[in-house]
Amino acid sequence: MENKIYNQAYETIKELCEKAKLKKGNIVIVGCSTSEVIGSSIGTASSPETAKEIFSALHDYTSQNGIYLAIQCCEHLNRAVITEREAVPFSEYVNVVPQPKAGGSLGTAAYNAFSDPVAVEEIKADAGIDIGFTLIGMHLKKVAVPLRLQNNKIGNALVIAARTRPKFIGGVRAVYDENLL
Repeated sequence: MENKIYNQAYETIKELCEKAKLKKGNIVIVGCSTSEVIGSSIGTASSPETAKEIFSALHDYTSQNGIYLAIQCCEHLNRAVITEREAVPFSEYVNVVPQPKAGGSLGTAAYNAFSDPVAVEEIKADAGIDIGFTLIGMHLKKVAVPLRLQNNKIGNALVIAARTRPKFIGGVRAVYDENLL
């Protein structure tokens, strides 16, 4: 099943990054319930093995394309985010090391795999993937725009995705840059 999980995660992150038109230096946030991926209810069957497969796929694609990967922890760490220090050089870091039952398996996998991991309480990502209804919206820039993905399942978990766009300001006389929509 692991190769299937890796392939699904890889195709999902690839599709998101292409549809969101992410560029080098952008940040993508991912929340994931490995319990949901393996067919259980969220928070009931954390799977470090499944997390490693998913993380490998996400990291393989994002690192090849110069995109920063940020992983949302579970509610037990107040949905803190694990990412590379380089992605958030001016953020205030918090001191926590995620574990499968306190941070989640994907957060743990990220912390163990990143070259210089840090935890932050919040981030403003350019796009995101929610694997298994983990509620990533708090970590997206304003304004979030839902994206329909063809690759909308990883294992048994449903995937929801979003990109962001700059806010519109002005009024009836304003003109907007079509490339930023």
